[in-house]
Amino acid sequence: MPNKPFVSRARLVVAASVLIALAIALIYFTRPVAKVVRVVRGKAVNAVPGSVIVDADYEMELKSELAGHIIKSALDEGKHVKEGEFLVQLDTGGIEIEIEKLQIDENTLKQRIAVGSPAQLSLEGAKVGFADAERLHKLGQMSDSDFESQQRGFESVQWQVKLEQISNQNLIDVDENALKSMRRDRDKMTITAPFDGVVSQVLARPGALIDSDSPIAVLISTDRKVVARISEEDFTGIRLGQKASVRFLGYGDVLYDASVSKILPTADPATQRYEVFLNVDLPLERLIPGLTGEVSIVVGEHENTLIVPRRALFGNSLFVVKNGVVRLRQVSVGYIGLNEAEIVGGVEEGERVIVDEIDRFRDGDHVRSTILPQ
Repeated sequence: MPNKPFVSRARLVVAASVLIALAIALIYFTRPVAKVVRVVRGKAVNAVPGSVIVDADYEMELKSELAGHIIKSALDEGKHVKEGEFLVQLDTGGIEIEIEKLQIDENTLKQRIAVGSPAQLSLEGAKVGFADAERLHKLGQMSDSDFESQQRGFESVQWQVKLEQISNQNLIDVDENALKSMRRDRDKMTITAPFDGVVSQVLARPGALIDSDSPIAVLISTDRKVVARISEEDFTGIRLGQKASVRFLGYGDVLYDASVSKILPTADPATQRYEVFLNVDLPLERLIPGLTGEVSIVVGEHENTLIVPRRALFGNSLFVVKNGVVRLRQVSVGYIGLNEAEIVGGVEEGERVIVDEIDRFRDGDHVRSTILPQ
């Protein structure tokens, strides 16, 4: 029969072991969970940060050069229009009457010229008289002075006819020019889209009487410009063609490839920031005017260097988790990109660093860790 004191002691040992195991498990499983990633080797980039905004390439108020009544309009807010597409028609009734009157005047003038004039009739008589004078002068039957007088008279009539022809042609030219001007004004009363764009605002509708140069609508170009605003201290390293990454607030954390296409040499006086234009690898219809975000322009690269997620950094420090204990590590930071940072000293490849909820942890904390994918 077993010794009862021995059995009791054994049971107490087992119970104590179970309690100790439960306590250890409780302590372990109540530790906070640290989300970590491994320090890896890769390409670090020196990136210049900036804010980004998408603007229409330009916008314009649609105006009429002439005053008039709007009798027809194809304008509607949000409508996409093509260059040359009909938009607005002004009443051309008055100008059509003026054009008709000018055409009648021109036709009458041409008919009168075709009939002939007294000066032309005089020229025919002067030709006959001068021919007789030439014949008599050659026969010696007319003195030189009389012949010269006849010649001057004939030339005078010729000059009168030429002046009349010039005057008539001038009248025709004036009428034709006036007709051209009237027809041009009539054409201006049919207003078309000056470029491919979108109607953003309609300011006048059919039936409205507008003055010349009055705005009828506002059009915005379908072309877009993505403008990055860079601080003065970061601007000097920017060059045409440099690669960049853009994140738009409206599209979450997705990064879009971009490149520098234009650099303005002076700062905006209102913000004291320099403007850089970007070509962004994004369909035009998704580049909505007013869309904002941030950009990282690559001005330098280091290959095969240690990198960590940028969000793991706070100042020049990282939280490294080793054997379940958090250690505050001072590090030397190299290039800093939009999402990643280069570490040139203070950690080794493969070590685990905390990347989320960093403010929850302190040096010496005991933690469980979850390794996040990279």
